[in-house]
Amino acid sequence: MTKKQLGIFLGVVAVLIAALIVGIVLTDGLYERDVNIQESMQDAVLHEGDKVWFFGLQVNPGLISAYLVTAVILIFAAIVRIFVIPRFKLVPGRFQIVLEEAVGMFTGMAEKNSPHRNKFLGAYIFAAAAYIFVGTLFELVGFPWQSAAGESVTLPAPLSDINGAIALGCLSYLVILAGGIAANRARGLGRTLKEFSLPISMSFRLFGALLSGLLVSELVYSYLTLSFVLPVLVGVLFTVMHALVQAYVLATLTALIYGEVTEPYVKKTRAHSKEKHHQIKPEVNV
Repeated sequence: MTKKQLGIFLGVVAVLIAALIVGIVLTDGLYERDVNIQESMQDAVLHEGDKVWFFGLQVNPGLISAYLVTAVILIFAAIVRIFVIPRFKLVPGRFQIVLEEAVGMFTGMAEKNSPHRNKFLGAYIFAAAAYIFVGTLFELVGFPWQSAAGESVTLPAPLSDINGAIALGCLSYLVILAGGIAANRARGLGRTLKEFSLPISMSFRLFGALLSGLLVSELVYSYLTLSFVLPVLVGVLFTVMHALVQAYVLATLTALIYGEVTEPYVKKTRAHSKEKHHQIKPEVNV
């Protein structure tokens, strides 16, 4: 970058900062807070004031988000399977490279952590990671919905609702449990039941991580001096970071525990122990 280009860049930044300061000063008298920050953060967690109607029932808006995200993923997967995959070439294009790399990454993760049973595991962790990633980015769309009180609300990320996080955590635990039973019967069941805290830790890890970004954005936006441009940057950064990190963490954790409970049990017999003892016994010449 030349000195002239650097001077232009710094001038643009200075103009933007000055414009933000002027906007804050001019709108100071126009700003009225209809609810305090405590109520905003409480509604973001409990959704008591923004419930929506769904077939005659009042539900959390996260449920509508979950259905919309699921529909988007299924429709996209069907389009790719029907129209894109049959046209794959030996010399891949950009989309084919991205898709193959994503599938290969989760397949490799499954094979590495569970070498004995990994076909279903690879498909599950790929689907779970895709749901977490797309569902977390969904809140950036700002999809509007009408609440039961007649007000307009923005649909949140599905996993920012504690019920959605618990559902995904329990589903991952059931997949691990089914794999353990299929591989080792009662021993696999016992190995899985020893990890009784796993669904709780998975659920609250997802819920806490995704909710923290929402609460930070609410906190930043609630103050006038911080409510220009900064909430957009903070919201996007937190959302993208949580989408990537939480998708990877849940996929890795599920693959690790699944590999442990599906590892074949090798029974040590007395004959096997004697044979091993004779093999390692040194020869003594008399």
